[in-house]
Amino acid sequence: MRFGPRELIVLVLIVAIPVASYFLVFKPQNVRIEQANGEIAHKLEVLDRLRQETSRNEDLMRANDEIAERVADIESRLPSGKEVDSIIRQVSDLAVASGMSPPAMKSDDAIAMVSYKEQPLKMETSGDFDGFYAFLQEVEALQRITRMPQVKLTRDGGIDGEMKVEFTLSIYFLDQEPGT
Repeated sequence: MRFGPRELIVLVLIVAIPVASYFLVFKPQNVRIEQANGEIAHKLEVLDRLRQETSRNEDLMRANDEIAERVADIESRLPSGKEVDSIIRQVSDLAVASGMSPPAMKSDDAIAMVSYKEQPLKMETSGDFDGFYAFLQEVEALQRITRMPQVKLTRDGGIDGEMKVEFTLSIYFLDQEPGT
């Protein structure tokens, strides 16, 4: 076989076409593919972060719903301002039923809070300790929210086992009807 200029040109063309196609077609295409893969990886990363945020938002929404249910439950235990008198009568009846004398009551001004009010009542009664203890248990078992921030126990004269009790009973209530 003879190797002349024509064969040399064909050989150069055969080698030049793949080399030229690499630099003119395949290399730019590979660069675009790498860029596209980088963009896809970035978008997948952003999508993962969005999924995490969305799941966190769902958790926060669920927690907010639970808190709203708890607040509604507590508010359902708060009487309206009109029901405070019936609770005072109920507390007085509990004291008498527990063997205490009917309590003398003095009402202070209601203390306004954010969405409720606190009505402090200064009460004074007498009886034996077992009766007072039973009274405390009954007050604790009330459906409504109350507290006794101050309690003062003193012996009542010379009578054995008798005592005088002075305490402040705070009744929490809604200023308006529930749901308004």
